[in-house]
Amino acid sequence: NSLLGSQGQFPLTQNVTVVEGGTAILTCRVDQNDNTSLQWSNPAQQTLYFDDKKALRDNRIELVRASWHELSISVSDVSLSDEGQYTCSLFTMPVKTSKAYLTVLGVPEKPQISGFSSPVMEGDLMQLTCKTSGSKPAADIRWFKNDKEIKDVKYLKEEDANRKTFTVSSTLDFRVDRSDDGVAVICRVDHESLNATPQVAMQVLEIHYTPSVKIIPSTPFPQEGQPLILTCESKGKPLPEPVLWTKDGGELPDPDRMVVSGRELNILFLNKTDNGTYRCEATNTIGQSSAEYVLIVHDPNALAGQTGPDHALIGGIVAVVVFVTLCSIFLLGRYLARHKGTYLTNEAKGAEDAPDADTAIINAEGSQLTPISPPLPPSTLPLLLFPKLLSVSMGYVSYIIKA
Repeated sequence: NSLLGSQGQFPLTQNVTVVEGGTAILTCRVDQNDNTSLQWSNPAQQTLYFDDKKALRDNRIELVRASWHELSISVSDVSLSDEGQYTCSLFTMPVKTSKAYLTVLGVPEKPQISGFSSPVMEGDLMQLTCKTSGSKPAADIRWFKNDKEIKDVKYLKEEDANRKTFTVSSTLDFRVDRSDDGVAVICRVDHESLNATPQVAMQVLEIHYTPSVKIIPSTPFPQEGQPLILTCESKGKPLPEPVLWTKDGGELPDPDRMVVSGRELNILFLNKTDNGTYRCEATNTIGQSSAEYVLIVHDPNALAGQTGPDHALIGGIVAVVVFVTLCSIFLLGRYLARHKGTYLTNEAKGAEDAPDADTAIINAEGSQLTPISPPLPPSTLPLLLFPKLLSVSMGYVSYIIKA
């Protein structure tokens, strides 16, 4: 609010805004005054104070300060009827005046949310209305859901019976689903009289919906002879209780081994006769839902064979390779022994054509065009060739295992 008036012997006042029920201070100042009286009067032109003398019998009005340069008064427990233009008069010739407008803010009442009836079925259209009265000027209403503001709302402003304040209302329309269950919808009222602390109303939603069902096995690879627990996880509102278990469209065939406990189906000592389709069914007052699990009982030995090599097969292959290797060594030995005999026969033939041994040797050596180193003994060559044959054989075994 700006000061009104001018310098010198002229009253200066200031507009005042106060919240209903609060206290307003009205001040009138004069920079230069030659003992001239000051006076405050209300919008009805009734004198409130003349200098330091109270003129109106109203216990809410009191003197704050009175001097030749200032006259300040207070009005407590301000009501809407106190709003209006107040006048400060300086009794010079002629009388000089200054106006101060007192604005009274109407505080909005705590908002109320209507239109909710519990419970609401999933898919229904919900209409909530938030209303507050007594605001001046008219209050602002905003909606929030999951802390996110909803913009697409209807707003209505109506004047109250006193023709000073307003009743404002806002309507929120939306279609609910299961994700809205337990969600808090908030109506927030903002107004300048609330000192940046808005008033709120909250409505927690309760949504009923059909169950959702899934089956969770205790192991991904059920094996013969082991136990299996199937858990029927169902969600719904109201919570479906209990659940119904069936196998291949009928009752559980072996109640002694197939024990139902709450939402769990416990099958003891699996065997191949347990193979089939198991169904879990959950029902509440809204509807029914189910899930299926196809059980295939695995042979533990077959699973073990799939996870590791067949050691019996590998052992057979190794035995065959070793046998082939030994046969090769034996045949090679016979071959070398046979060639040694041919060598000795040629040496003997040279002796037949010579008169004595020395001549036979000379004849035998002379019959060769190039020197020949003495052959290795037949027993030595197999030993030299065996590691190579064994290496090739084991490489073949390794290839078979990897394949």
